[in-house]
Amino acid sequence: MFNIESFREYCLTKKVVTESFPFDEVTLVFKVAGKMFVLISLDSPEFNVSLKCDPERALELRESYPNIIPGFHLNKKHWNTVKIDGSFDKELLQELVDHSYNLVVKSLTKKKRFETGLE
Repeated sequence: MFNIESFREYCLTKKVVTESFPFDEVTLVFKVAGKMFVLISLDSPEFNVSLKCDPERALELRESYPNIIPGFHLNKKHWNTVKIDGSFDKELLQELVDHSYNLVVKSLTKKKRFETGLE
């Protein structure tokens, strides 16, 4: 299972990823080429992460996993909040991070992907 530090380390293994606190001192944001793909609320008593997700897949995940809910304070069509409590395996969580990252990378212009070394 992930803890917040191992989750952070996994996010930082991705190409062109930065971490920052653009909103406040308790919301850690991971961006790829300047665009958000993961948010973590550090002041929550539970370990929750919000991840970008394809809208159809987001609905499927919410139906299949009770600990995956519509994105908290985010566009609920495109974001899920995942409660990390050990109810699903590390591989699924990594796959969800990868999916979020890849969605954002695909949304970048070809020029931006080339300039940042993503293509």
